[in-house]
Amino acid sequence: MAKSILITGGTGSFGKAFLKKILESKLYERIVIYSRDELKQWELQQTFSIQKYPSLRYFLGDIRDKSRLREALENIDVVVHAAALKQVPAAEYNPMEFIKTNVLGANNLIEACLATSVKKVIALSTDKAAAPINLYGATKLCSDKLFVAANNIKGNKEILFSVVRYGNVMGSRGSVIPYFLNMKKSGKLPITDIKMTRFNITLADGVKMVEWAMNNALGGEIFVPKIPSYRVIDVADAIDETCEKDIIGIRPGEKLHEEMITESDAPNTIDIGKYYAILPSDKTYEQKYIDAGITFKKFSLENGSYNSGTNSEFLSVESLKELIKNECKNIDI
Repeated sequence: MAKSILITGGTGSFGKAFLKKILESKLYERIVIYSRDELKQWELQQTFSIQKYPSLRYFLGDIRDKSRLREALENIDVVVHAAALKQVPAAEYNPMEFIKTNVLGANNLIEACLATSVKKVIALSTDKAAAPINLYGATKLCSDKLFVAANNIKGNKEILFSVVRYGNVMGSRGSVIPYFLNMKKSGKLPITDIKMTRFNITLADGVKMVEWAMNNALGGEIFVPKIPSYRVIDVADAIDETCEKDIIGIRPGEKLHEEMITESDAPNTIDIGKYYAILPSDKTYEQKYIDAGITFKKFSLENGSYNSGTNSEFLSVESLKELIKNECKNIDI
């Protein structure tokens, strides 16, 4: 029988792309969008209406509200957790609000899933959760730890919890590319540091990765994709080489380079082909992969971590130009 699925934060950049993909698949009898913004839900319904897609439902609710989550999760089989507060400067100024949503909200979701018939939970994370230096990253690290540890308290319930962690999503709200595309009109692009790098993933590849995790997760993993990096200065050149580059310095809470697998996580990380999987230190999780007949090898990099600055693959200016055209079609570049 086809499954039912709920997406928290379903009106965001990822949620909309993921919804489109699963509606096309026709694999789910019931799809629930759970989010707190009525305007964004109304806007999404203009494209994906209940009349056109009878399997679709929209639930207004906040992940801070456990009782509402409990109602929304009735008869749901799979949960994709994309709801979060994400802006780094806002987190530094409003720390408890981020803790309430990203940490306590995650725990609410876990408890609500354990109290219902949910079978699988995939939570979205970020590279900023690896060795975090800002509050946003710290809250997402806490969230990751909560979802991984939830596998220890499920008892005899047939449910598993896993995490997907990836880098900057090209063209998503809050990413540097839409900002640069808008700023190029001024003839000047602000660059934090000429050496700054970031991991890059397209929205489509992010959606594919979550789908893959839904089908292949065994529980307890933090999945990490093998993706290229870019230099922020190259992004600026790809958008407009003629613009003046104004070096403004790294802002509070920013790193020069991001990590997705830290040196400390490396010993517990396995290479499963297209993705890495950070496993809990409990060796029984590695045994799960052996028992499932899944081929893997131990994670190994010369520098001991998976870092955007020492990554083996970088996007060229020409590659970035092509990707920006494809991923930001609605913006004139």
